[in-house]
Amino acid sequence: MKNILLAIALLTISFVKGQVLDPVKWITSVEKISETEYNLISTATIEEGWHLYSQTVPEDGPIPTTFVYDDSESGFNIIGNTEEEEGHIVDDPVFGMEIKFFENKATFKQKVEVESEKSNISGFVEFMVCDDARCLAPIEVDLTFQLNRDLVNRIEAVKNDVIDNSMRLEEIQEENKGLFAIFIIAFFSGFAALLTPCVFPMIPMTVSFFTKQSKSKAAGVKNALIYGASIVIIYVLLGILVSAIFGADALNALSTNVWFNIIFFVLLIVFAVSFLGAFEIVLPSSWGTKVDAQADRGGIIGIFFMALALAIVSFSCTGPIVGTLLVEAAAGGSQIGPIVGMLGFSLALAIPFALFAAFPGWLNSLPKSGGWLNTVKVVLGFLELALAFKFLSNADLVLQLHWLEREVFLAIWIAIFGVLAFYLFGKIQLSHDSPLTHISVGRLSLGILSLTFTIYMIPGLWGAPLNLISAFPPSQSYSESPYGVGFSKTGSSQSNTNHSVIPDGAHLMAPHDIMAFKDYDKGLAYAKKVGKPVLLDFTGYACVNCRKMEQNVWPKDRILSILKNEVVLISLYVDDKRPLPVGEEMESKLRPGKKLKYIGQKWSEFQTIKYRANAQPFYVLMNHEEENLTNPTAYTPDVEEYYVWLQKGIKSFEK
Repeated sequence: MKNILLAIALLTISFVKGQVLDPVKWITSVEKISETEYNLISTATIEEGWHLYSQTVPEDGPIPTTFVYDDSESGFNIIGNTEEEEGHIVDDPVFGMEIKFFENKATFKQKVEVESEKSNISGFVEFMVCDDARCLAPIEVDLTFQLNRDLVNRIEAVKNDVIDNSMRLEEIQEENKGLFAIFIIAFFSGFAALLTPCVFPMIPMTVSFFTKQSKSKAAGVKNALIYGASIVIIYVLLGILVSAIFGADALNALSTNVWFNIIFFVLLIVFAVSFLGAFEIVLPSSWGTKVDAQADRGGIIGIFFMALALAIVSFSCTGPIVGTLLVEAAAGGSQIGPIVGMLGFSLALAIPFALFAAFPGWLNSLPKSGGWLNTVKVVLGFLELALAFKFLSNADLVLQLHWLEREVFLAIWIAIFGVLAFYLFGKIQLSHDSPLTHISVGRLSLGILSLTFTIYMIPGLWGAPLNLISAFPPSQSYSESPYGVGFSKTGSSQSNTNHSVIPDGAHLMAPHDIMAFKDYDKGLAYAKKVGKPVLLDFTGYACVNCRKMEQNVWPKDRILSILKNEVVLISLYVDDKRPLPVGEEMESKLRPGKKLKYIGQKWSEFQTIKYRANAQPFYVLMNHEEENLTNPTAYTPDVEEYYVWLQKGIKSFEK
């Protein structure tokens, strides 16, 4: 049968008088896998109407596409068979049988291991090409694969640069979002500080001074603007000082460093107790005296020192807020976070002085100083107290002590905000409070809000997810009852997979029973065994955005189904403080001469070197050769966007 068809093919050529048909063009390329392994890629471009047959065809079918690689000079080993794309399996009109063939374009890939410094590998491809009415005689085309190491390395470097730039762009976008959030929080914190007893009474006093001492209204406005700008400069300089002292590396480590978190906890407790009226945090009086003396000099220098005097005098109220902002901004890992925080805070302080100086008549509309200012200060004290336990929780999570599990943390917050509600309703009074004859509408509204928040948190003691505050308490898996009281599991039935046998190195993440590995090698081996792609999850016990993803995105039905059925999840905790097993200690590649002692250090360095990223969460979808199936992604709170990203990687794996 084949001989007859070959004869027909030869006759086909003779009938094409003077016309040489060449419907298939071949090009070659090389893909570097490692220092010694390459993929030899052969790509066929096929003219419209023609088709190229697969490497495997039925008996008595056409000549299959066959690749031969010249290993007469040795120097390389062929690994496995030549891989080909998915083609079309149809009833071929020429051969009258089901055959797989390719149209328009076909790519073939052969993996090789190079033993010596070869510059190229030669070979040829034999193939047969047909249209719906005729076939051409089998054709041989020589192939040459250039293995120029320098060229391949340069191509790989360019490709890596493109990937790095793409990843860096995503990191910059995420960082910008974080800095914007810091600015907004700091700005509103500045307004809160403005309403404290140390700052609010200074507004009419300072503005009146400028308007009375200035020769004209325009001069008064100009001086007030200089005064506001001086406030901004003073606080921004403080932010710059914090960034310069700690540096980028130290700031990035703050959120996971145990001692930093404990120090911040103690610091915020001190701030909270101060706001609640136990004592006042004040700077040495000699500082104020010296600054006041400089303020008397007049001119721009004098105005600047007046602003500095305000910062010193009001420190007992603004100090705890400024300290908390610096702590939060620094713990975010961005070196310019403290600077952005201080810019937002100082703008909120400075703007009112400038506006009231420009429009002095507005001063009459300001509420009079009174006991409400102290109420603002006490409320801030409760907020500082609640935030302090977040830092203590971070330290507990990193050390995995299980002292401050989810239920304990929530019980503390319920108590704090419950007491705050009673205070706002006038049921509790502190020693320095003014007598409360009635409750204002604002105070009543704030009390209702606090009580509502308290009631909202109570079901969390029995396993409710509490999505509104998912970033603050420990995750549901870090709990006395991970599945809730009574061990009732959550999640839709369609997304549940029965893990009757848990593989070595794996565990089930409560409350949704997502199987995850903490060991990279065991997780990768299991993925190869079951034929699924790997979802690499660089995370941390004290990672706020990681908890948001795990509690707000992962439990959604479409995402949960993928995590449980279509990928193998490997979670690598960069803040895991468990020591590396004996014999597995290694020297840091990023800091030569320094030993990596903890498991978390190993995964942190692995992420930094391989993916050039050190922020968490960071997600990578990869195949069994540890190649990316799509560009890695970071914090993605949009469920649809995260789902599309997962689907893109899974489809790439299936190809």
